[in-house]
This record gives sequence, structure tokens and C-alpha cells, in this order.
Amino acid sequence: MFTLYMILLVIHIIAAVIGLGATFGLPVVMGLVKTKAQALFAYNVFKGIEKHGKIGSLSLLVTGLLMGFINPSLFTQIWYVASIIIYIGVQPIAAGILPRKTELQIKVLEEHDGDDLPEKYFTLAKKIKPLNNVLHISVVVLILLMTVKPF
Repeated sequence: MFTLYMILLVIHIIAAVIGLGATFGLPVVMGLVKTKAQALFAYNVFKGIEKHGKIGSLSLLVTGLLMGFINPSLFTQIWYVASIIIYIGVQPIAAGILPRKTELQIKVLEEHDGDDLPEKYFTLAKKIKPLNNVLHISVVVLILLMTVKPF
């Protein structure tokens, strides 16, 4: 028989896959584009996926906290508290900084004549890369904390 906690856990895991897929996918796809048309197409595809990612990300936080309220002992576990802190800590990057910087890249593309990728596009990509790296490392740490529960 499924308990509310188990249902929340399943939703939490599905939300993680949905929310984190865009986090890993967009930088990979955007790094493979060779032309302005490819970049704009990839961005438009991921713009739609990003909506699902935001829903997944919010669901991840809500289900994680609800599981803590159902099982308050989780709030005494370092892995759980650290996961919440890391997750909330990277949200300004994931939900604010990266989308704005990506929008700048797209604006540069839209203002550029020709189908090649302008140098400013690559300059912005270099500024975005460290932020993506922070997100990717954070995701790996979160997954490790939640699966291994080291402390």
C-alpha cells in the first residue's frame, strides 16, 4: 500500500528528472550548434522545456519539504538540510542569472546579420559556462547527498 510519503517520493524523483534535464541538456545542445539558425531553433525548443523544468524544480522543492514535514526527523539529518541549502543557494543562478544571460545570447543572434555565430555569442557563452558548471556540480552533490545520505 502506498503511503503519502511514498507518493511524494515518487513525485520528487520524477520532478528531479524533469527539472534537472533542462539544466544538463541546454548547455550541451547549445554547445553543439554551428549556425545562427541552429542556435535559435535549439533555444526555442529549450524555451518550451524550460517551462517544464520550472514546474519540476518547484515540485522538487515542495515535495522535498513536504516529506520533511511528514517525517520531521529529516530536519535533523545533515544531508537533508545541506540539500535544501544547496538547492536554494543555486536557484538565483538557475532561475535568474542564466536565463538572463541566455536571453542576451539570443538577442545578439537576432541582431546579427548572416547565419554564422558572432564572436559576441561565444564571449557570452564563455561567461555562462562557469555558472553552468556550478549548477552541474551542485546537482551531482545533491544527488549524492540524497542517495548516499552520508551524514
